[in-house]
Amino acid sequence: MTTQHDGRPVTVMVVDDHPMWRDAVARDLAEAGFDVVATAGDGPQAVRRAKAAGPDVLVLDLNLPGLAGVEVCKEVLADRPELRVLVLSASGEHADVLEAVKSGATGYLLKSASTEELLDAVRRTAAGDPVFTPGLAGLVLGEYRRLAGEPTPTAADQPAAPQLTERETEVLRLVAKGLSYKQIAERLVISHRTVQNHVQNTLGKLQLHNRVELVRYAIERGLDDA
Repeated sequence: MTTQHDGRPVTVMVVDDHPMWRDAVARDLAEAGFDVVATAGDGPQAVRRAKAAGPDVLVLDLNLPGLAGVEVCKEVLADRPELRVLVLSASGEHADVLEAVKSGATGYLLKSASTEELLDAVRRTAAGDPVFTPGLAGLVLGEYRRLAGEPTPTAADQPAAPQLTERETEVLRLVAKGLSYKQIAERLVISHRTVQNHVQNTLGKLQLHNRVELVRYAIERGLDDA
């Protein structure tokens, strides 16, 4: 069984407009020990069921009837910001990838991925790691750098940045360099759980919702080069 750190199963919802594909993905996830709490075949249905079922991870296709995947992502995350979204799409177009990330997706996997790659991606997404099909991670990082280079018009009106502890800053710097929680734990000789706690505290202080936003925040401040 695939469980959270508190021992309960990771709950997953699968959204795709092709019934055979949707059922196959749901079956593979269930057989691997995930608790598949809902499925949906169109955008409006996905929003309703995701809000009702409250999964840990939403496996989401972008090309949906009724409401596009990126809009589903935005709506569901507005209601449940702690939800993790893994886009599973046939499109590797850069514009689609960036649009998905900007809408709040934590990861992006192509449908050409193997079952093992999908299961690993869902596990890592549940743990808070950003997961991207090889070749796309650099694209996303490049986009964060581009966005970080653009002036923020409201910067003058924003309050001073919250004070992070030395250890929180250290963890944030390693997150920005792309290390997984496991690698950070080994590097700093602390437990995986402690790394997660530091990240959660940092998210709270900075009023960010997920690790993807945290990486962007860190890059904007040059922490990935430090």
